[in-house]
Amino acid sequence: MKKFAYAVTLAAVLASTGLVPASAHAQAAPGAPGAIRIGVIGPLTGPSSDFGLPMLNGIKLAIDEINSFGGYLGRPLELVIKDDQANPELGLKLSQELVKEKVIATIGFCNTGVAMKSLDVFQNSRTPLLVPCTTGTPVTTKFPPAESYIFRNAPRDGIQAPFMVDEIVARGLNKVAVFADNTGYGEGGLQDVKKALAKKKLEPVYVGRFDLGVNDVTEQLKEARKAGANVLFIYTVAPQNAVIANGRQSLGWKVPQVGAWALSFPLFIDGAKEAAEGSLMALSFVAEPTNERRATFLARYARKFDAKRIPVPMAAAQAYDATYLLAHAVLSLPGDRLDGPSIKSALENPKRAYYGVVTTYDRPFSSEDKEALSANMLVVGLVKNGQVTFAHPEDAARNSFVQRKQAGLAQ
Repeated sequence: MKKFAYAVTLAAVLASTGLVPASAHAQAAPGAPGAIRIGVIGPLTGPSSDFGLPMLNGIKLAIDEINSFGGYLGRPLELVIKDDQANPELGLKLSQELVKEKVIATIGFCNTGVAMKSLDVFQNSRTPLLVPCTTGTPVTTKFPPAESYIFRNAPRDGIQAPFMVDEIVARGLNKVAVFADNTGYGEGGLQDVKKALAKKKLEPVYVGRFDLGVNDVTEQLKEARKAGANVLFIYTVAPQNAVIANGRQSLGWKVPQVGAWALSFPLFIDGAKEAAEGSLMALSFVAEPTNERRATFLARYARKFDAKRIPVPMAAAQAYDATYLLAHAVLSLPGDRLDGPSIKSALENPKRAYYGVVTTYDRPFSSEDKEALSANMLVVGLVKNGQVTFAHPEDAARNSFVQRKQAGLAQ
C-alpha cells in the first residue's frame, strides 16, 4: 500500500515538473530497443571510490525512478558506466570511448585532475557533461560560457574556500596554515584559499605542499606551528586529510582543521578517528531529513542499496539531482532533437523549475552561467562522534527551507 502511494506521488511529481508526460504509464525496461544512452564516469574502484560509488548510486536511483514511469516516451534511459580509477590518462581514454559509443550526454567526474584532462573530449564533440562531484574551480572556466558544454551542480572551490574563510575569521582565527596536495585539486584549492584570505587582508602564515600517498607530514606541521598558525586549512583527498589530522594529534597540537567537503568523507573520519573530531567543512547537503524531499531521498537510497548511511551524502544527492536535471532537459525535447546542441540549449533554458534534493533548481544554468549552486546554499558541517552534522543550530533550521540560487553568489 505504501509502495503504491509513493508511486502515485512520484508519478504526479514527475508529470507536474514535465519529467514524464502525464499520459505515460508503461514502465521502460533497460536494454529495450531505442534506449537512450547516458554516460557515467568516475572513480568506482581505488582510493577515490569512497565518493565515486555514492555518485553512481545517486544516478542509478534517479534513472530507476524515471524508467519506472516510462522513461522518455516509453524509451528507457540506459547508463554506459566507466571506471576512471581517479587516473587522468584512463579517464581520457574512457571519455573518448563514451563519445564513440554515442551517449547523448555524460554525468561524472570526481577528481579535478581527471576532469581537466578530459574536458576537451566533451567540448569538441558537443556532448553535454554534467559534473556532480568535481569542485575544482577551473572545470567550468576552461571554455567561454556561451560555448561551453560543461555544466556543474557541485559547489566549486571558488565558493567553498571563501565560505570557510568567513567561518574561521568569524571564530577569531586569522593565522592560517594551508596544506594542499600537488594535484590539480590541491593547487586550485590553494589559490582559492589565498584569494579568499587576501579579501580579508590576510595571507597564509605557512603553506605546505605534498604528493598524494604521503604518510607523514610531521615536519611540515612543526613548521606551521612554529609560524604561529592557529588553524589548518586543508585541500586534499580523504586519506591525506587523515594523515594531517593524525600528525597534528601526535604533536599534541590542538588547532582546528577546516576545509572543503573532503573532510566529510569516511576515509578521513574513519582513518583519523578521534583526530577527526571537531573538523569543519563546507557542505551543500547533510544527510538529515530536514524536509520531505530529502527524507524521501534518504529512505529510498537506504532501501535500494541496503545502506544504513551514505558514505558521502553530497556526492549521492548532487548526482541524483544532476540526473534529473539532464532528464528534465531531454524530456523537453522532441525525439528527433536529442543531439548535443539541443540538450545544451534545453539545460540553459529550462521550461520549469526542478524540485531537487539539494535545492530547487530554478534556472540553474544559462548561456553565461554553468554553475547551478551558489554560496547561500552552503552550510558548515561538523564531525561529531564520528558523524557529520550541522556545525550551527541555525544552519539546521535554515536548511529546512530550500535556498534558491542567487546569481551574484555563484560567480
